[in-house]
Amino acid sequence: MTGGWYSVEQVAERLGLHVRTIRGYIRDGRLPATRIGKQYRISRADLDAFTGQPAARPRAEASTVVEIDDADRLLADRISTMLVAGAQMVPGMRVQAIYDEDRARLRVLVFGGPQATADALTSIDAVLGSESDHD
Repeated sequence: MTGGWYSVEQVAERLGLHVRTIRGYIRDGRLPATRIGKQYRISRADLDAFTGQPAARPRAEASTVVEIDDADRLLADRISTMLVAGAQMVPGMRVQAIYDEDRARLRVLVFGGPQATADALTSIDAVLGSESDHD
């Protein structure tokens, strides 16, 4: 069963019930359904509510590119190591760091949930802030 709408037959198969039982639930109003022509269709949300399954929560993913100019190799390694190690502790988070020695530029790509991405940016800002304190 894929998609957002199911036939009575698909619901019956999924629940291990007879098709007539599902139609009875629809007639009694226990299982909401939409009639399309001569057939009923049951939405995934209605089926999940009927079976007591938690509704799927929306997922958000953020991606960002951070470019740090005038970064020496030590700073680039420090930031890269911190972010890659941190990403390993957050499910679904990915970090890629690319250092261009000729231009002294670090490019960091961060992918993950909005909060995890924001935390990564805060960490970068903290390291850069502490670096400027030493100047």
